[in-house]
Amino acid sequence: MINPSAPGWIDKFFAEQRSLTLPAVSGPESLYHRIRKTGLIYGHIVSFDTPRAITPKNKSPEEISKIALLNTLYAVHNLVLETYDAAGFLSDAVSFYKALNKTGYNPLKKVLPENSISAELEKIIGERVQTNENPISRNFSHILTNALLFEDVLAFQQYLINGEISGSYMRRLEETVISVVSLALNTKSEKSPYDDLLVRLFESSVRYTKFSKVNISNVEALELEYFGYKLEKYYLIDMAGLAMCSDGIVEESESGFLLKLADIMGIERSFVEESISQTDAFISKYKKEIPYFNYSNPVKHFYDHTTQYVMMLISRNKKRLQKELANNGELMLLLTHSTHRSLDSKEKKKVKKQLLEFCKTVPSLTIFLLPGGSLLLPLLVKFIPKMLPTTFNENLEE
Repeated sequence: MINPSAPGWIDKFFAEQRSLTLPAVSGPESLYHRIRKTGLIYGHIVSFDTPRAITPKNKSPEEISKIALLNTLYAVHNLVLETYDAAGFLSDAVSFYKALNKTGYNPLKKVLPENSISAELEKIIGERVQTNENPISRNFSHILTNALLFEDVLAFQQYLINGEISGSYMRRLEETVISVVSLALNTKSEKSPYDDLLVRLFESSVRYTKFSKVNISNVEALELEYFGYKLEKYYLIDMAGLAMCSDGIVEESESGFLLKLADIMGIERSFVEESISQTDAFISKYKKEIPYFNYSNPVKHFYDHTTQYVMMLISRNKKRLQKELANNGELMLLLTHSTHRSLDSKEKKKVKKQLLEFCKTVPSLTIFLLPGGSLLLPLLVKFIPKMLPTTFNENLEE
């Protein structure tokens, strides 16, 4: 199983996928439809378009986004260069991001050892999937990852075709996406309660602009001729469609806006019909899972997200946890007692101390050793006994 939170996950990804016979390189239409099915276009990833199946189960939103971004960048590399070349892709991807984020001279680079190309890309992707909110706000936010990751894919396509890329392309693409979404929302006769949440979704992900700075009043002012590739045009139409389909109703004025957008960019009207249909189907199927359709108390959201994360860590390390716990009878006895009665203060202190020592032996659990990490220990106390066989607990009780 690939663990995108641990070093070496990109090498493992390619080692697993290379072992299969890869499909023929597809055209932009086919590729875009496959990417759309994964949910990356909508900012909510539900699957991966890989030859060897990878399940999103037991993976955090950040980890899912990392795999999806890597795989989609690789797919565009295959599309443009018409070849499956993992080594060439890794080199091109790192060069692309370096060109996109040009930095000044750093004398330490000559002193510090260089990372492998894949390790370098792992670090970059880890940064790209994050939103622009600070860590504290992000923990209490429904928007956990960058919802505009596909913009990186489009910029990568530009880089591969033209041999260069600049921040001005990303800025213009982002401004156009925000303008298209803003215009689409303005075509609605009645505002949906989800419209503000959709705006917040994109506001947390943009790097160059804000909705408040959009001053485009009509579609003609967008200068859409700047975007000449099909992937760019498809994406802009789908972003407008996403804004319109959030309430489950597409009015005549809204579909008219999408058709006008398609006509200006030279896209078949049949794509608009399919875009509305596919977007509506996706929202209907995954509405209960999509963050911007499920607004709740921020503290509750933080607790729920943290709980899921702890459960994921326990699930991943189940066998190792069982082995380590079996060697610590006193700790296991106290944890088992905690499921039947409240521990006294002395027992709670003992559990906390031994759990922290225990976490040092399992690398994935070192998060509990960080400042504030001990606040999550009650979640460990809650879930560890549940993962062990009932007979194991009963024997300890005896």
